[in-house]
Amino acid sequence: MNHSAALLCAVRGPIVLITLGSLLTVHKFGGMSFWVSWPILIIVLGVLKLLEMMAAKSASTGGNLP
Repeated sequence: MNHSAALLCAVRGPIVLITLGSLLTVHKFGGMSFWVSWPILIIVLGVLKLLEMMAAKSASTGGNLP
């Protein structure tokens, strides 16, 4: 595992917690219901997973993405 993939693994949890806290804050102050905005968590997790896979692939191909 290269440094980029390791960094993405290390920040995945904090990014998800920050996103969750932001969504709950917006819900509390009446901006948008949490039950409407919770899919943003799935989107954030998907983007992080894609970035992690791209970093791992770039490490296995020597830094060159096809």
